[in-house]
Amino acid sequence: MTQPDQSISDINDVVRQQLIALLTGSNAHQSFDDAVKDLPTELRGVKPDKLPYSIWQLVDHIRIAQWDILEFSRDSGHQSPPWPSGYWSKELAPADEAAWQQALEQIREDRDAFVALLNDPGRDLYAPFEHGDGQNLLRETLLIADHTAYHVGEIIIIRRLLDAW
Repeated sequence: MTQPDQSISDINDVVRQQLIALLTGSNAHQSFDDAVKDLPTELRGVKPDKLPYSIWQLVDHIRIAQWDILEFSRDSGHQSPPWPSGYWSKELAPADEAAWQQALEQIREDRDAFVALLNDPGRDLYAPFEHGDGQNLLRETLLIADHTAYHVGEIIIIRRLLDAW
């Protein structure tokens, strides 16, 4: 129950702050940045036995999916990549250090761009987008957070299997 003097605007501000903390923090799990911090270069493309992906493939998948959700949330004309082929790198390892760094930077920049959407008071968290089938900014925020947290857990498991955690 809200306090009598608490406005809807104040409540929305609190929700926005909590969503931003969910995207940028690490309350119930490690952050993306922590999961990839100090990862030895030679382990980025290792796919442990019986696992479907390398850490590089997971990082690149996070990059593509987050970019897609960001663009869908801010551009009604955005066309998503084909599923699933457009969301997963076929390469086990990044081409080079620059490709690795570029992927990490895009993840951070796109996360910051999504936070900017959340900080825009002109954007209604709950109103369905004019495009799509009922998605709204709140749902897309939760989708990014949930998806990234799931794959961060996988990155950490792979690092543990490779004795790099």
